[in-house]
Amino acid sequence: MPAEVENPQERADAQGGHAPAAASAQDLVRWGEALAAVAQTGLGFTESLYERERFEEVLHVAGEIRAAGAVQLASEGQPTGSRVPTELVSEWMKGVGSGVPGYVTPKIAIGAVVGNDAGEILLVKRADSGVWLYPTGWADVGYSAAEVAVKEVLEETGIEAEPVRLVMVLDGLRLGITQIPLYSLVFQLRPVGGSLKAHPLECADVGWFAEDDLPSPLAGAGMWKDHAFRAIRGDTVDVLFDRPRRPVWRKPDEDGT
Repeated sequence: MPAEVENPQERADAQGGHAPAAASAQDLVRWGEALAAVAQTGLGFTESLYERERFEEVLHVAGEIRAAGAVQLASEGQPTGSRVPTELVSEWMKGVGSGVPGYVTPKIAIGAVVGNDAGEILLVKRADSGVWLYPTGWADVGYSAAEVAVKEVLEETGIEAEPVRLVMVLDGLRLGITQIPLYSLVFQLRPVGGSLKAHPLECADVGWFAEDDLPSPLAGAGMWKDHAFRAIRGDTVDVLFDRPRRPVWRKPDEDGT
């Protein structure tokens, strides 16, 4: 059976507790992006002028929520997207399609957990955010997911590697590695050649790190670190995935109203 990322809210509910009433920055980002996706999809399918006006209004509300989340993230020193609601709405409107092409879904990113014979993990420091993470990038058309993993490792780190197994399927928003909706498919790879060389545009640094000597800040480490190092040690591991929230959206009695 696949492994599951624990959901703290579900654990609290099982113990008779409730989720905190205060919304986190990630809550605001998630709610804003979810509302925007509903509105964009609605605009892609409706032919009613009345409905289009309503969906565009929902986009503006989503922009306010999403921007509030970005402001909060910035105050916490975390990577953030646009903090201007009108800019967000403009970008969302550009993504509106027609019919099935207009159905909004998360983007797909491919990550790579690469471990060497010393049990160290290969990490890159992102040039855009300054945070450390395993090599990762967007899924490219014309490549399989495993091929993208191999390509990203070589491009970002200079290391040649071959895929071993799929080890994680994670929600990027929940993981905290992105502020846009994406699913991350993470493969374990084995190094077979090459030498360390950071990508001149995408990576500020690259290196091999032991489990007890990891760099900081390390994006989302609490969710993937232990699982990644078990895979590197050769343990039998199932695919790690995000455990469903219960409920997925808050109910009135859970937020104090």
